[in-house]
Amino acid sequence: QVQLVESGGGLVQAGGSLRLSCGASVRTFNGLNMGWFRQVPGKEREFVAVITWFNSRTFYAEFVQGRFTISRDNDASTVYLQMNNLKPEDTAVYYCAADRRDIGYSTNRANYDYWGQGAQVTVSS
Repeated sequence: QVQLVESGGGLVQAGGSLRLSCGASVRTFNGLNMGWFRQVPGKEREFVAVITWFNSRTFYAEFVQGRFTISRDNDASTVYLQMNNLKPEDTAVYYCAADRRDIGYSTNRANYDYWGQGAQVTVSS
């Protein structure tokens, strides 16, 4: 079983930055693809970014390209999401997730096996 715990959410003004962290309690962290998703009330949870286990390849949703950066520290079993130039429309609960696939990556939340509890990010205008 994998437990994921997010931290680093909060309130920030538009144009500001936040960094989310997600710690995993698993010895095989370096074999997991790690993703970030977000959700606002009344909407489906949407893909934000993913980083692969094999070569730390990254892929982003178009609406965060150039503003968000996903990274991982395998020694610390932690994945990060650096969010810059935040906009009010980035307000959401952000979730980290783990995918056990061996090849490639997925942007589909249905393919992720483990989820954190979520971290609230609020961007004021």
